[in-house]
Amino acid sequence: MNSTRPDPDALLGALHAEEARARRGHLKIFLGMCPGVGKTYAMLRAGQRERAAGHDLVAGVVETHGRSETAALLAGLSVLPRRTLDYRGTQLTEFDLEGLLARKPKIALIDELAHTNAPGSRHTKRWQDVLELLEAGIDVFTTLNIQHVESRADAVHQITGAVQQETVPDSLLDLADELELVDLTPETLLERLNEGKVYLGERAAAARANFFQESHLNALRELALRYTAERVDRQLREMRVGVAKQTVWRSGERLLVGVGPSPFSTQLVRWTRRLAAAQGATWVAVHVERTAPLSPEAQRLLDANLSLARELGAEMVITQGNDLAAALVRTALQHNATQIVVGKPRDAWWERFSPRGSLVDRIVRLGGDIDVYVVPAETAGKRLSFDDLDHEVRSGAGEYALAAGIIAGLTLVALVLSPKYYLAIGLVYLLAVILMSLRVGRGPVLAAGVLSALTWNILFIPPRFTLQISKVEDATLFGTYFVVALVAGQLTARIRAQALTEKRREGRATALFNLTRSLAEARTLDEAVFAALRQTDTLFGANTALVLADTRGETTPHFAGSFALDEKERGVAEWVFRHRRPAGRFTDTLPGGAAFYLPLVREDKAVGVLGIAVPADKTLTLAQRDLLEAFARQLALSVEREHLREASEREKLLAESDKLHRVLLDSVSHELRTPLAVITGSLENLPSSDAVLGDTLVAEARAAARRLNRLVSNLLDQTRLESGALKPRLDWCDARDLINAALDGVRDALAGHPLEIVVAADMPPVRADFALTEQALANLLLNASRHTPDGTPVFVTAGVDREGARAFFTVADRGAGFPLGMRERLFKKFERGDAARAGGLGLGLSIVRGFIAAQGGAVMVGENPGGGAVFTIYLPHTPPQPVPAE
Repeated sequence: MNSTRPDPDALLGALHAEEARARRGHLKIFLGMCPGVGKTYAMLRAGQRERAAGHDLVAGVVETHGRSETAALLAGLSVLPRRTLDYRGTQLTEFDLEGLLARKPKIALIDELAHTNAPGSRHTKRWQDVLELLEAGIDVFTTLNIQHVESRADAVHQITGAVQQETVPDSLLDLADELELVDLTPETLLERLNEGKVYLGERAAAARANFFQESHLNALRELALRYTAERVDRQLREMRVGVAKQTVWRSGERLLVGVGPSPFSTQLVRWTRRLAAAQGATWVAVHVERTAPLSPEAQRLLDANLSLARELGAEMVITQGNDLAAALVRTALQHNATQIVVGKPRDAWWERFSPRGSLVDRIVRLGGDIDVYVVPAETAGKRLSFDDLDHEVRSGAGEYALAAGIIAGLTLVALVLSPKYYLAIGLVYLLAVILMSLRVGRGPVLAAGVLSALTWNILFIPPRFTLQISKVEDATLFGTYFVVALVAGQLTARIRAQALTEKRREGRATALFNLTRSLAEARTLDEAVFAALRQTDTLFGANTALVLADTRGETTPHFAGSFALDEKERGVAEWVFRHRRPAGRFTDTLPGGAAFYLPLVREDKAVGVLGIAVPADKTLTLAQRDLLEAFARQLALSVEREHLREASEREKLLAESDKLHRVLLDSVSHELRTPLAVITGSLENLPSSDAVLGDTLVAEARAAARRLNRLVSNLLDQTRLESGALKPRLDWCDARDLINAALDGVRDALAGHPLEIVVAADMPPVRADFALTEQALANLLLNASRHTPDGTPVFVTAGVDREGARAFFTVADRGAGFPLGMRERLFKKFERGDAARAGGLGLGLSIVRGFIAAQGGAVMVGENPGGGAVFTIYLPHTPPQPVPAE
């Protein structure tokens, strides 16, 4: 394999990342170690340069904190006005995201990325506003302190004792196209604090006594510098993705060590960690996976060595290949490692006879400018074997027997046919050796090549039954055959090994693809979990369990699991959830567990635990562990997506509840105040009024009381509908009685409207709940009277449709009608027509639909041919059966 060729998977990933970056806006972050270092000042200076270059720039939100030199840099910039929010009687000003999106400049200046927005804003955090701006294609310049980076918040808490309530996820910082470090020495920053350029008055004194101690500032500065250096290192490796890696770039020291199923790997890992710490360098632990499966003991050693490397802070890399030296050098070039650490076991006498040289020789030869450290093995403990260093795929005795049997069979057939055609027999032997390489390992192929060559020479090449060859051409042919057989067998076996490796890799990719597709197609979290666990059961031949956390952080096993968790297993899962580290079987933490447990982690927070219980006689290979971790990450994404959806629904519900609360209070207060004022005024004036005026006042009071009664009835009816307590009582009802009863309840409201009632003479009885249907008709009549001009007619009809399957009641008017887009919205709670007059709660039509739906019917609204609206109630209709005569 050519180690200088760019990794196609990494190259494809880089292309996808570049496409995503091209679609969004450019993000530049000005990072500082703490407040007062001049981040806002640096951002505004950059903004002035962009404005001078002719770019459309808007200062979306800038906090000058009263610093005159910072405020002076706003001169000439277009500043977006802030919007005002009313929160519990307090006027708050906040960044106007909608205004900036509508303005859509080329560049926006957004100060204090970690800021928490005021209640009522579109997003909770300002970094979410920035994400939306980037998705809209707007470039953003923003500022951030190192203590607000999510992955560094715990370290800042340990240093300063201050708990960070506002943090920005590292995933957002990974999107940044530029990160500019704004740096000051602690001495200079303390001078600025003393001069009042950071905080003023008592706040400055408190800061000096707590957060702004010189030791704290030095530690925070180191955090900011290290974070920036790590980001530059990542960017350097990303830049090398599309480059043919023929050498390393020595921009900084980086160590690489190979980790295998050997006790010596423990010594190598610790030695590399000490060397990396001494140099202040990062280091990578690499395991090269072979085609041959590991024994349970070797797998246990490998797991222990990899766990040790993780605990000591190594970056873990798993790669495939049968050539250990080539794989280590290839990985070193991909990760820009300047030094490779390898072991030099003692008494490695076999390496002297290897045609390719020792492992160290090949690494030195292939590595070019990479430094190679050779660490001698410790004398104590287990002596290393050849397999510990660079083993090949081993074949069993059965494969050797098969190879010998094939050669023996061909020899017997050749002897029976005619030994004189020895040239053709040699070609048949050669063909057999090549074909065997498709079925058996490298050792049996080489053995078959040697055995067939000797057999051909002794039994078929003249003079027969000797090792002598009389003719020069026969000797040349024999030598050529020998070389061709060995080379062909070697190459074919290598291709077969590579094919096996690719097949395993393809199997993992297919399994992950199937899981991702199942999770994407799942409509609910339960469906996603069920699909993921069933695929895991089938793929690993095991039983699985999933423990999910709710919003309070309490864990509960999911019902889709095929592995029941007892009290002991629940304890292991709880430990994994709390510490966000694998535990259970195959690990050194709580190894007595019956299952292997992996945490589902998203942004340093566990959302659940995945457990897998394989049969007692089986183990989990490293490749299976990696695949399980990929499964766990995908499941964590699905769980997080569900949590985000639930949070979004809760926010929508709260917003809708707040809206309904305001509407209800406004409407009820208005609707209650008006009839109560009429009743109160009428009763106060009644004793001193004459008979005629008294009758008028009583009539007004009676009308107001009826209006108040309708209001309370509507509220009670809506409560019954939402609580599910409404149980219709169906009976045979006369259509005329239903219409007359409805008219009696609203006759005062219809006093100014002529009525036209048409009921078919042969209208049969209708099976309905009399009270509910009467109330529905009354609400429709009341709606027609309120929303149509005085003097316009109201039409009421009843009948049965042509098919005889539905009875209908219609209420039509000559009002303004309703646009098509408004008709469905009218039946929602607290919704009123756009041109409706003041008054009413907007519950009448919602109650109509609820009452009729409870009886199995439907309500439709349409356009009256002569102008106005038509409401139609449809009820299921079955003609009553006549009672048989006795």
